[in-house]
Amino acid sequence: MASVATLGLIAWPVMSYFEIPPFTDKGDPVSYGQAGGGEGGKGGDAKTLMPTGPQAQFKNAKTLSDGTHVSVVTLDGKKSGFKGKVWVWAPKEYTDDPKFASSGFPVMIALPGGPGNDSNYWAFGEFGPDKLSLEKSVSKWYQEGKSKPFLLAMPILNPGPDDKGIYWDASDIPGQQKMGTWLTEDVPDLMKANFRTIKSRDGWSYMGSSTGGFASLKSVLKHPDKFKAAIANGPDIVPDSPLWRGHEKEKAENNPEVLAKQLAATKGPDVYIAFQYGSKENAKMIADVKKFTATYGKAPVHTKTWEIPGGTHNGATYLKNMEDPMKWISDQMEGPTPSS
Repeated sequence: MASVATLGLIAWPVMSYFEIPPFTDKGDPVSYGQAGGGEGGKGGDAKTLMPTGPQAQFKNAKTLSDGTHVSVVTLDGKKSGFKGKVWVWAPKEYTDDPKFASSGFPVMIALPGGPGNDSNYWAFGEFGPDKLSLEKSVSKWYQEGKSKPFLLAMPILNPGPDDKGIYWDASDIPGQQKMGTWLTEDVPDLMKANFRTIKSRDGWSYMGSSTGGFASLKSVLKHPDKFKAAIANGPDIVPDSPLWRGHEKEKAENNPEVLAKQLAATKGPDVYIAFQYGSKENAKMIADVKKFTATYGKAPVHTKTWEIPGGTHNGATYLKNMEDPMKWISDQMEGPTPSS
């Protein structure tokens, strides 16, 4: 019997690693304690929007060592008409800390680079021998006083693969899927429906890399009434999808340079953009970021830039060095308010 028990102890982590039922909780329903759902968001403190419902059917995609879950749902976007996957994560402070039980939490919408279709590497990326991940990093930085305890929403970025050089610039390009509305309306609505969030824009931000960095930068500048801050890692600065051909007016309406100029002309509201790139990245991209910050990096568009010595164009490089940008962004954001 002892040998059987020993074999079981060995087999469990192996079975779990390879996700062999019943040794895994992947696919299990996940609930985030949606008190107040279906009640029109009533309850909570003055800064908090309680979950408005309806409750999404989240399924567990990954369980972290602290017991928190990255879960996934296929969201049928009511405003964009687009249907796609969104992964979400809540820190232990959200689910387990009684002093925050009635408080809203800030949301960070984290966007990948690359195809960004049917996957999002921030949800699953574990970088390096220490298996660094965005979720674990947010928890660590919060414990160290360097970050707000963000709720993470990690949607797909494009409705299809970009294997033919086709991508959607996180925008509502005429005749195409409305990916701008998906990212700035439907995904936030999912978070409001299922989590205690912060009513004002002070609780809403973006983070992304490459094309996702462009999407983060553009979304905040285009909707400063809804979102306050972004971290743009190795981003494109201007829209350049071939799908814009013949739609120059709409392309300009999604150009961060144009949007920053308009925001300055109207004198606000203030937005905060942290840029991060590696010293070994594309020289034109680096020059474009420097030009943008030099031209537009003054109130109401507040910018700060970090160059990563020896850094290259990849999520691992950005995440390993994101502590300072995250602290700078967090300093501008509203956090959960502990009950007295």
